[in-house]
Amino acid sequence: MTIPRSYLFVPGSRPDRFAKAAAAGAGAVIFDLEDAVGHEDKDAARAHVAQWFAEGGDGLVRINGIDTPWHDDDIAALRDIAAEIMVPKAAPAAMADVAARLPGRQLLALVETVAGFAALRDTVNTPGLMRLAFGNLDFSADARIPEGGHGLDHARFELVLASRLGGLLPPIDGVTTALADPEAIARDVRHARSMGFGAKLCIHPAQVAPVNEGFAPSNEEVVWARRVIAALEGAKGAAVQLDGKMIDRPLIDHARHILQGIDPA
Repeated sequence: MTIPRSYLFVPGSRPDRFAKAAAAGAGAVIFDLEDAVGHEDKDAARAHVAQWFAEGGDGLVRINGIDTPWHDDDIAALRDIAAEIMVPKAAPAAMADVAARLPGRQLLALVETVAGFAALRDTVNTPGLMRLAFGNLDFSADARIPEGGHGLDHARFELVLASRLGGLLPPIDGVTTALADPEAIARDVRHARSMGFGAKLCIHPAQVAPVNEGFAPSNEEVVWARRVIAALEGAKGAAVQLDGKMIDRPLIDHARHILQGIDPA
């Protein structure tokens, strides 16, 4: 399985951008029916996205929240569409609603409220949930914590822990609003990766390449991981040593995760 490192949003109301987004190199494209679409364009956006999938396109769909008048129509439109679903303002009730009404569907939970954050340990038990994503801008506003710097690091750390406890993939960091500043993207990716994140949300195609590169394992990491796996295979069930040091199960798992992430996504 190739695990995405980058998730690129495209407004569902802009079908002229769909193919460009799909060709941007992102690990996954998120067709947005929520924040990027005005109230008057919701029905058209839903129809455009349904057509994209009917014609063989793939990706994820961010639906409108359970507390909006468009939620039920989104669910109805997606019943016959093989798309992963991103649930906004994720909390246990919202996740349970989508999981029950779209059974068997893979889900992403966008954590962007204080209430959703407080209930993370319950959210991760949602059937079909694959990954948590951090809605950093909305969460910052709701928590009254200025965006930027390290003010949101406690929330990021909790997403990493909750993902691990729930057996999920490493979480997805939120957006960087600087569209034309590759160093800002690279800096945010380095910070997110250092905290245990495995991917990032993108809001412009120009952000995809630096995000993919930033979350890719380094050559040194790949060499180390391959040596660990080779030592494990050579040990034939005995204790594993490398460079005079014991290699235990967490390090072996880490090596396998590195090698899983070699393919660009």
